[in-house]
Amino acid sequence: MKHWRAALLFGAVLACHAQTQPMAQPEPRHSGFDFMGTAVQTMQRDDALNPAMLWVKQGETLWHTPAGASGKTCASCHGAVSSLRGVATRFPAFDADLQRPINLAQRINQCRQNRQQAEPWRLESPDLLSLESFIALQSRGLPIAPPADARLQSFVERGRARYQQRLGQLDLSCAQCHDQRWGQRLGGTVIPQAHPTGYPLYRLEWQGVGSLQRRLRNCLSGVRAQPWPYGATELVELELYLAAQARGMTLESPAVRP
Repeated sequence: MKHWRAALLFGAVLACHAQTQPMAQPEPRHSGFDFMGTAVQTMQRDDALNPAMLWVKQGETLWHTPAGASGKTCASCHGAVSSLRGVATRFPAFDADLQRPINLAQRINQCRQNRQQAEPWRLESPDLLSLESFIALQSRGLPIAPPADARLQSFVERGRARYQQRLGQLDLSCAQCHDQRWGQRLGGTVIPQAHPTGYPLYRLEWQGVGSLQRRLRNCLSGVRAQPWPYGATELVELELYLAAQARGMTLESPAVRP
């Protein structure tokens, strides 16, 4: 209840000042890592302490496990783990068959269906998060590099519009918190900038690993808006816009957050 009261008060303050506040992009850019306490930063830095590495280990097992009617493993097509280097930095990406962007989790499920002839995993399921975390780890330390694909531009713009759109009973946009009020506190928690540098990540609040879409859905619930379902185009468009804003920032996955 305390967090809801804080959110309502914060919403009222923003409503009073929204017309006079510019829609400025955060500068300089900061990863969510910069807003964490020392204990959580230490947990992320040390793989022996990072709880997300349990999911990574399971993902490594899944990479080498035959699946579906084909009997193929992921390694059957992709080969050595080194082939994964840089993959996670380039999603969401445009899918020519679907004529829209998809994120890495959706790409993994495409491989399961089309290459392994296996049932796709449920979005946000432990197996899917584990394999996605394993793949993301291979790109840790590389710059986020969304594709320079003209076919993505209209989707990026729609993501930008959603990011700036007021939503829910609290009538707040993503930008009002994460661009205009980053570094301030809401319900005792520091508001970070909205850079997706660590996903999938382990969140202490969740006691588990979760995707960027889970975090976006949490924010929608926080402003009392109806969250889009996992895999919805609206969420992928938001992911695409956030990736564009974070271009060049270092991928930390799997990160740890409070």
